[in-house]
Amino acid sequence: MRKLLAEFFGTYWLVFGGCGSALFAAGIPDLGIGFAGVSLAFGLTVLTMAYAVGHISGGHFNPAVSFGLWASGRFSMKELLPYVVAQCVGAIAAAGTLFTILSGKTGFTIDNTKAGAFASNGFGAFSPDGYSMQSAFIAEFVLTLFFLLVILGATDKFANGKFAGIAIGLALTLIHLISIPITNTSVNPARSLSQAIFAGGEPLSQVWLFWAAPILGAIAAGFIYKNLLQDHTEA
Repeated sequence: MRKLLAEFFGTYWLVFGGCGSALFAAGIPDLGIGFAGVSLAFGLTVLTMAYAVGHISGGHFNPAVSFGLWASGRFSMKELLPYVVAQCVGAIAAAGTLFTILSGKTGFTIDNTKAGAFASNGFGAFSPDGYSMQSAFIAEFVLTLFFLLVILGATDKFANGKFAGIAIGLALTLIHLISIPITNTSVNPARSLSQAIFAGGEPLSQVWLFWAAPILGAIAAGFIYKNLLQDHTEA
């Protein structure tokens, strides 16, 4: 239960901090933080929670990460579903908090006919810069694959684990700097689902891609690291 609570709170913080920065702070005239600020906010959420509760649960905060760690042989299949459920519940709870706060703003509405509605992910007309479904899938697959390679390498028994949280947080920042214009950046199915539930409409119907591509990319990374990169000698 401690592990599942850690995953709940970690994923809650990721969605609240990352998506919250996009919803509250990105577009303020003259003072808004923009794409770079949102990218940094997502990285900081993972970095801070990795050190806060990572020692309890492993600090996944993302169903794709859990699948990738399973594929690499570092995570048990029996724990996979409970982790994914805890992550999704945490993400949805955070999205609900964001919605409640935004409901107190004069004139607040969610226009789910436009890209990025309620910080949702999308492709085609719902991509921030008009990228196709194929482009979105490739981007999410490749970026999640490399995210997992960073995670697996930084947490390897031969690596300096004290700095793992920094490497992982900066990797997520870089991923957002690359792909916000493409998909509004997912690489995290729980984050995508939580925002799409509140946005509804087309963002919700497109959420399948933001489960399939990250999970497949993560699984590919797990097998690559385990079979091609990992040193199997004794530490």
